[in-house]
Amino acid sequence: MCTVVIDVPEAAGEPVRLLAVRDEERDRPWRGLGPWWPERGGILGVRDDRAGGAWLAVDPDAGRLAVLLNRQDLSARSDDEVVSRGGIPLDAVGAGIPDRPITRGFNLVEVDADGAHLVEWDGLVARRSRIAPGTHMVAHHAVDDPATPRIGRWLEDFRRAGIGPGDDWWMPWLDVVAHSTSDPSASVLRRDAHDGHVLESLLVCVASIGPQGVDMRQATPAEPGRWDDGLIAGLRRRVGAPDVVG
Repeated sequence: MCTVVIDVPEAAGEPVRLLAVRDEERDRPWRGLGPWWPERGGILGVRDDRAGGAWLAVDPDAGRLAVLLNRQDLSARSDDEVVSRGGIPLDAVGAGIPDRPITRGFNLVEVDADGAHLVEWDGLVARRSRIAPGTHMVAHHAVDDPATPRIGRWLEDFRRAGIGPGDDWWMPWLDVVAHSTSDPSASVLRRDAHDGHVLESLLVCVASIGPQGVDMRQATPAEPGRWDDGLIAGLRRRVGAPDVVG
C-alpha cells in the first residue's frame, strides 16, 4: 500500500519535498535508512531484510531518490516468472530500471534536483510521466486518484497546509497526517487487512531534494499504524548513523 505526498516547485532551483509512509507487516524484518548495499557505492535506503531490496533508496552524491509503492499486476505471469520489486528503487537511483521489469506491478516515484516522475508498471505496460508542479499524492493507482480514500479525503488539506519555513518545512503536512487518524477508513497512517495480510504504517520519511543536496529524515511510530508525538522528534533528527529496526 504505502503513501507518498510530494510537492514539486514551480521555480527552478527550489527543492522537491516529499513525505513517504511505509506500510508493511510488522513482523517482516527491515532496517531504517542506511548503507546496506556496499556493492552499490554510497546508496542509502530502507532495507527489506527478507528479500534484500529496498522500499526507498537515495544516492546523496547524485541527488536522486526513489520510493516504491505496490500496484495491481495485470499480467498472467506465475510467481516463478517474477522477482522481488525491492531492486527497483536501487536500480532507479543508479543505472536506471528496465522498460519491462520482471516484477509484479508497482508505482515508483523518482526525484532529482530537476523535478519528479512517476513510473507506473502494471505487468503489461510501463508508463513514465513527469509530475507537474504543485502538491500531489500517490498510492497504488494514478497520481491524485480521488477513488483512493486517503487521497480523496486529504489531498486538498495537504495543498492548503503548504510547506512550512526552515528545517521543519514538513510540520504542516505532519499536522494533516495527525488529523487524518480521526478517520481510520481514510487515514494516512494505516492498519489494513489486504490480500490475507495485515499491513501497518511502520515508518515515516521526509526528504528535501534540490541543487543543495538531499536532506533525509525518518521516524517510527511507537505503535504501528498509530499517531504519536514522537514522530515529530524523530523527524527533527538528521539521518546520520541510522537505527537498525527488526
